[in-house]
Amino acid sequence: MKFALATPAIQNYPAGMAPWEPTAGGPEVLRFARAADQQSWDWLTVPEHVLMPSEMVEMMGDRFVEGIAASAVLLGATQRIRLLTYVLVLPYRNPVMLAKQISTMDFLTGGRFTLGTAVGHLEREFEVLGVPFNERGKITDEYLRAIKECWTAGAPQFEGEYVSFKNIAFEPKPLQKPHPPIFIGGNSKAAMRRAAVHGDGWIPWLITREELPSCIDYMRQQAGFDAKADRFEIVMPTTAYNVEDYSHEEKGQTQIASERDELLRDIELLKDAGATVAQVMPPRLDSLDQCLEWVEWFDSEIIPNFR
Repeated sequence: MKFALATPAIQNYPAGMAPWEPTAGGPEVLRFARAADQQSWDWLTVPEHVLMPSEMVEMMGDRFVEGIAASAVLLGATQRIRLLTYVLVLPYRNPVMLAKQISTMDFLTGGRFTLGTAVGHLEREFEVLGVPFNERGKITDEYLRAIKECWTAGAPQFEGEYVSFKNIAFEPKPLQKPHPPIFIGGNSKAAMRRAAVHGDGWIPWLITREELPSCIDYMRQQAGFDAKADRFEIVMPTTAYNVEDYSHEEKGQTQIASERDELLRDIELLKDAGATVAQVMPPRLDSLDQCLEWVEWFDSEIIPNFR
């Protein structure tokens, strides 16, 4: 198993936020990232929204960083750990510019970026950014192909409905070959097909470990999946969110696993269900110091059991 650690204080999602996070800023976030970098965590995860519709603030919070800028800062502040956007909404970006931003980060930081991406779900966010919400799936599929073309081709060229280019040079290429990993987020069968066809991993949301095996079986049925099956990552959270999908309205208390026996059991069950990466959120502790102590404890007491 691999382990991805949720970066605190860069969102204020009510269902999982700790008491110290709302008043924390850049120094606290960087202190956290540098501490994790000294341990054995595989990734730091970075959530994002460009904006939050007013009617969603109560359920989702109003603080979300932008994924590429946050990843660049955290990569620059660390030396070893990888960064995973969890998740970046692809249709919001010009794909050539996004490909350049990611290749620049990957080139300058020793190949430490993983693109977690999805089609998005907040319709008002699309409206403000001028992106057609009902075309987001088609846009995402095309942009994924265009980004890979920029990253891998000596003389990139692409002709699509939403983006076209030819007669260009695109350097530097990403350090990771053939390109930085792409993990696709989403629970729909369309998202699973997208992960199987275009991705190197899948990030489900509100999928239980009981549901996970059938989802993996569905992806295995997709053409071309067998060729990547041995390196395909399935990222599952150790947090059991008790929220409605899309509305994010809380149905009850979200359970954040924090005790040794509970964590060992839950991670083993996730592994048995087919997960290859556990995404871990620190519990709702009162201070950053307590949070850092817990993260260090997890690194020394939990992770070695799954290496």
